[in-house]
Amino acid sequence: MSSETPQDGDLLVRVGAVVFLVGAVATLATMAPLFLGLHPLPPAAYFVCMLMGVGFVLAGAGVLRSIAAQRRQARASAAAPSSSAPSSSAPAR
Repeated sequence: MSSETPQDGDLLVRVGAVVFLVGAVATLATMAPLFLGLHPLPPAAYFVCMLMGVGFVLAGAGVLRSIAAQRRQARASAAAPSSSAPSSSAPAR
């Protein structure tokens, strides 16, 4: 296990990758009979192939959500005054 904390969008990327892989395996399974000269699979198998696109969209949405969360975090840290920053006033002599 990783010690990293999960961020916004990580779950969507993982689910999208799994759905994409299921669609990719289904695509290989439906195309193999066409190249091997066997009877094609039923139309339901071709609909499962569309999961590749669905998985791609899910993963892309996860990446966009992660980008948005990082931008929000960067804006919040830039807006908050930093306590470690040196003071702008010059020392008096």
